[in-house]
Amino acid sequence: MNELEHKCITAGLKMTDQRRVILKVLTDADDHPSVDTVYARARAVDPSVSIATVYRTLSLLDQLNLVQKHDFKASFARFETNLRHHHHLIDIETGEVVEFQNDRLEALKREIALELGYDLVDHTLELYGHKRKI
Repeated sequence: MNELEHKCITAGLKMTDQRRVILKVLTDADDHPSVDTVYARARAVDPSVSIATVYRTLSLLDQLNLVQKHDFKASFARFETNLRHHHHLIDIETGEVVEFQNDRLEALKREIALELGYDLVDHTLELYGHKRKI
């Protein structure tokens, strides 16, 4: 049982075979798949998975805060598991999404919140750019 499946069970989500397939697709993804991509990957494993099941499952996972739904300024949503904290840099020309972590940035965000009289409890950061021409 992977971490995402364990968190779903802990949250009280009924684990069907189709949901397990969808969770595996999300866990194995090294990109940020759209609903259609999750559906195609899930159907490759289990042809009985319906698009409605994918939508319902992603919606439930989003409500449970187990996936993050991103639009990345596109016309469709993309998803990823919410198992580790990171940020995104989106290439505005290709749509490529680069994940990154930076300890200096994490410290700076906490420092800014404290200076403003707050404890930081959550945040998202999306940077948009294009590759530099050297």
